Amino acid sequence: MDYKKSFYQIRSNEYILDKLKKEVESIGYYKLPFADTSKIKEFAKSVDKKNIVVIGIGGSSLGTSAIYDFLKRKNPLKPLHFLETTDPIDITGKLNSLNLNDTLFIAISKSGTTVETIAIVKYLSSILELNRDNFVVISENDTPLMHFGKSNNMNCFEIPKDVGGRFSVFSSVGLLPLATVGVDIDNMLNGAKKIYSSFFNQKKIYDILMEKARFIVENKSRFNINILFSYSSALEGFNKWYVQLWAESLGKININGTRQGLTPIGLIGPVDQHSFLQLIMQGVRDKTVTFIKVADFEEQIIVPKNTPIKELNYLEGVSFSKLIDMQADATIEAVDKENDIPYDVITIDRVDEYNIAELIFKYELLVSIIGVFLQIDTYDQPGVESGKLILKSKLKGK
Repeated sequence: MDYKKSFYQIRSNEYILDKLKKEVESIGYYKLPFADTSKIKEFAKSVDKKNIVVIGIGGSSLGTSAIYDFLKRKNPLKPLHFLETTDPIDITGKLNSLNLNDTLFIAISKSGTTVETIAIVKYLSSILELNRDNFVVISENDTPLMHFGKSNNMNCFEIPKDVGGRFSVFSSVGLLPLATVGVDIDNMLNGAKKIYSSFFNQKKIYDILMEKARFIVENKSRFNINILFSYSSALEGFNKWYVQLWAESLGKININGTRQGLTPIGLIGPVDQHSFLQLIMQGVRDKTVTFIKVADFEEQIIVPKNTPIKELNYLEGVSFSKLIDMQADATIEAVDKENDIPYDVITIDRVDEYNIAELIFKYELLVSIIGVFLQIDTYDQPGVESGKLILKSKLKGK
C-alpha cells in the first residue's frame, strides 16, 4: 500500500529547540554577536571622510538602515546615506547632494554580483576615481566584487558564507558602516548576546518566542497576516527590515510540498491610526498585531499652554512623549476590547544601540523558530532567483 501526505505534525518545544541548537553549528548568524570587532573598530577610527555611503540592496542595507534610523535622532552620528536602487532620480539626487571628495563609499554584496550594486559601482567609477581612500568592499571571499577590491589594494571585509544577507546586520555588513558613523557596536552586540543567552538557556525570551511562534504556526490559516504597529518614526527602517526578513524567510514550500506564507505589514503609529487601523478594527479577522512602544524617548518637548488656539485645551502641558504613549495605549485598548484580534506588545526601554539590537536579534530568532515549526528552509530564497535569471538574460541580449 502506498501512502502520501500533505500535512505535517506541529512538533514540541523541546524538538524545536533541539533543531535550533543543531542550526547553530551551520547557520552563521547565531554566532555573530560573539565576533571580534577589533579590526572593524580600528578601521572606523581611521576614517576621516564627512559622509559615508552604503551601496547595497536588501539584506546588504536594510538592517544597517534600521539601526541608523533608530539612533540618528538621538546620537550625534555622521551622515550615512544609502544607494540601494537603480532609480536614476534617486542616484543623481543623492550623489549631487554630496561632496564626493569627502565621501567614503562602502559597496556591499554577498554574491559580489548583485545587479543593482555593481551597476551603481560601475557608474560611480565613471565620475570618480575609486581607490583605497574612498572605497571599501564587503563581500564573500572569492567574488567578482572582492576581486576588484583586492586587486586595487582597497580595504576589504568578508561576509561569512554561512550568513544569509537578511541575517547579516551583525556581521561586517552592518558593523562596519555603523562603527564608521559613530555607533557603539560593542554595546549593540551586547544586546544581541542577551537575547541569545536568554533563549538558549530557556529563560524569559525562550518562553516568549516559543509561545508566539507556536500561536502563529497553529493559527497560520486563520491569521496569515502579521502586522508590526511601531509607535516611533525612528522604527520605520526596522519595519522595512522586518518585512524582508519575514517574507523572504517564511514564504516557502515545505518538506511535504505545501506552500507556506505569512504576510508581513509594517505600520507607524500614530500616522497609520488614520488609515490602516480601520481595516484592523472592522475588517476580516485574518491579522495578528504586534505593537512596539518606546518607554523613554529622552526628549521632553511639550504642548505649550496659553496658545492662540483655544480648542482641545486638554492637550496643553502634555509632553509629546506622553502623547504618543497615550495614543499607543488607546489603540491597544481599542483592539483589546474587540476580543478577537490577537496582539502582543513589545516595549523598548530606550533609544540606544543595546535595545535596537535586542529587538532585531529577537526577530531573527522568532523567524528561525517559525521556520523549524513549518519545516521549511528558512535561509534560502529560490523564489527570487527566476526573476534574476530573466533580468540577466535580458541584459545580455540587449
